[in-house]
Amino acid sequence: MKRIFSGVQPTGNLHLGNYLGAIRNFVGLQDDYECIYCVVDLHAITVWQDPEALRAQTREVTAAYLAAGIDPKRSIIFNQSQVSAHAELAWIFNCVIRMGWLNRMTQFKEKAGKHRENASAGLFVYPSLMAADILAYKATHVPVGDDQKQHLELTRDTAQKFNNDYGVEFFPITEPLILGAATRVMSLRDGSKKMSKSDPSDMSRINMTDDSDAIAQKIRRATTDPELLPGPEALDAGGQVPEERRKERPEAWNLLGIYAALSDQNWAQVLAEFEGSQFSSFKKALTEVAVEKLGPIGAEMKRLQQDAAYVDGILKEGAERANAVALPILREVQEIVGFLRP
Repeated sequence: MKRIFSGVQPTGNLHLGNYLGAIRNFVGLQDDYECIYCVVDLHAITVWQDPEALRAQTREVTAAYLAAGIDPKRSIIFNQSQVSAHAELAWIFNCVIRMGWLNRMTQFKEKAGKHRENASAGLFVYPSLMAADILAYKATHVPVGDDQKQHLELTRDTAQKFNNDYGVEFFPITEPLILGAATRVMSLRDGSKKMSKSDPSDMSRINMTDDSDAIAQKIRRATTDPELLPGPEALDAGGQVPEERRKERPEAWNLLGIYAALSDQNWAQVLAEFEGSQFSSFKKALTEVAVEKLGPIGAEMKRLQQDAAYVDGILKEGAERANAVALPILREVQEIVGFLRP
């Protein structure tokens, strides 16, 4: 049995990067995997969250899952805090994972920055909880972006060490799934920076709830360069964009990658279509496909966010189904570790 686990943090303002980097891929995986999709609210509070906003943002992510096409009957959709196995297994993993492993996590260094001593302990042990999220369901595969590869490596190391420490073959060694052309979606204003909800300029991102006019305006104003678009000869032997070429024209490659992902084409197909074109004509084509794909999702998200009772019902049912999978696995782990359950 192939089982997927993945999640999105409810930190507000979902954008195109969240959609192309994660949520859109979740939809297609339902055909080939048993899928468990989580709103990771425990991860969200590693940085302080306003309680009312956190509840609203949890519903927003759930609405995005549903609007994008995740079927709550075929997949499990729930919020992490409603399944205690995540936190319980994370503590056991805190006692398996070595401090040196956590010290090497680049994402903690990036998020804590110069204020490392003031960061929450939760942010430091975030990878332990991520490992617990995955292994509480014995997930065999995880769809990951480039920035999560290191955390998945730690999950694999944790599973291996647990198995070795206790002389068992209990946890699977989870495999990564890196999907699609636009696993990295960058800012529309600066192609060297990731698209982010924290960017002060709303023009730097396409929000999942933007209407057609807003999408068109943001693409029209997206930063470009004066050169014509490249052809397929710019790709490497594997059909990918070499890193040095990406750095030479970051905005061009970002927009081309977004078009490739939204139109379900590979790099070679897109470059063959637009080789030698000017950005003005390419942006028209990008606007058309973006409005066609994102417009209905944004409208459905807004509708669902007005029906909190329905969204909460989906989360409640999903948590019950998630508990039914995770609790027996947690009980086995407790038995292996030696916890007495009189």
